[in-house]
Amino acid sequence: MPLDPARTVSELEELRALTGDENGAQRVAWTDTWEQARDFLRSKVAPTGAQEEIDEAGNQWFTLGGDSDRALLLGGHMDSVPNGGWLDGCLNVLAGVEVLRRIAEDGRSPVTVRLVSWADEEGARFGRSLFGSSAAAGSMSDQDELRRLSDRDGVALPDALVGHGVDLDRALEARSQLENAAAYLELHIEQGPVLEAMGLPLGVVLGTFGVERSRFTWRGQAAHAGSTPMDKRRDALAGAAKLALHIREIAAEVGDGAVCTCGGVVTKPGIVTSVVETAEQLLDQRHLDGEALERMLAMAREAADRFAAEENVEVEWERIWSIEPILFDEKLIGLADEAVREVAGTSHKLPSGPLHDAAEVARAGIPTVMLFVQSLRGLSHTKLEDTEREHLELSVRALDTLASKTLAAVG
Repeated sequence: MPLDPARTVSELEELRALTGDENGAQRVAWTDTWEQARDFLRSKVAPTGAQEEIDEAGNQWFTLGGDSDRALLLGGHMDSVPNGGWLDGCLNVLAGVEVLRRIAEDGRSPVTVRLVSWADEEGARFGRSLFGSSAAAGSMSDQDELRRLSDRDGVALPDALVGHGVDLDRALEARSQLENAAAYLELHIEQGPVLEAMGLPLGVVLGTFGVERSRFTWRGQAAHAGSTPMDKRRDALAGAAKLALHIREIAAEVGDGAVCTCGGVVTKPGIVTSVVETAEQLLDQRHLDGEALERMLAMAREAADRFAAEENVEVEWERIWSIEPILFDEKLIGLADEAVREVAGTSHKLPSGPLHDAAEVARAGIPTVMLFVQSLRGLSHTKLEDTEREHLELSVRALDTLASKTLAAVG
């Protein structure tokens, strides 16, 4: 069976009709619609003869045996955010299905080939991203926090997992799935504007940004909006506002792709007739270089202290979450660059700002690389997410070419 990239695009459209609505994709993990998507995937893989297994963390595996137990892994995720896009995550998996078909038709592979659909990459329902891949990688260390998570309807995460055959206390047993992994390949839409701006359909990912996620709590004094002179105010929001603007300067000074985002400010008492007494501000900072990321955080904290003094308020800093930058395998990056040039003529190497399951696999010591395909207008996590059909087909060819090169290298 020759590779048929157009079939992948047709299957993506079929999945969109099955699990989406007028607002976009609704494949949120640990829901019935997500299970529909997994059933859909199961039906597409079945003719290859690959054996299915659901591991202890809910990851869905399909294994095509080879001459060696060493395994080439292809992967992605079928879950989406609410009202999400038709390509995010599922392109990775369905392109992997097409590669699996081609390998199965060619005959027995020198190494085992496995396709994985990771469970709950997005974290859309409970706020914990990369659930399945972090369990398999052995980096999941927040079991106590996970037990306390609940969704907006009050359903606890452990209870939701049980409804899908997953026991939170056994999730880390999924680590056994990576024991024989020789390499991991993942295709993904870029979710950003770089490739489109360069007029390129495909790119090779150098690694994923490290992240520092912080909460700054500013404390001033509530006072009447009408009777308190401007120079007598202790306005907590003033400090937060200064930091929200200053982070642009931090990103510009550090450079090399640095990004900083003030993602939310909650004020109290939160009424129009009062000076703000408390402002809780969320800050997200990302960079591919660990030292640069550390410097960015230090600069933000120093600036916050300075602005607090200027506004006669107090500020407290709290780390919410952090992850170090993950660099992908140099040899696989080279093979990926060759594959993209063979398929598209030109390649470009770039970092990934968003996190991906591939980062968790790489963290586990498995040689890993990702391919990006251009995203129109740089949009993702919205029903407007899209990629030219010809570029989607090119991406499937690139993944297949990379898989062939990788099989030759590890076989």
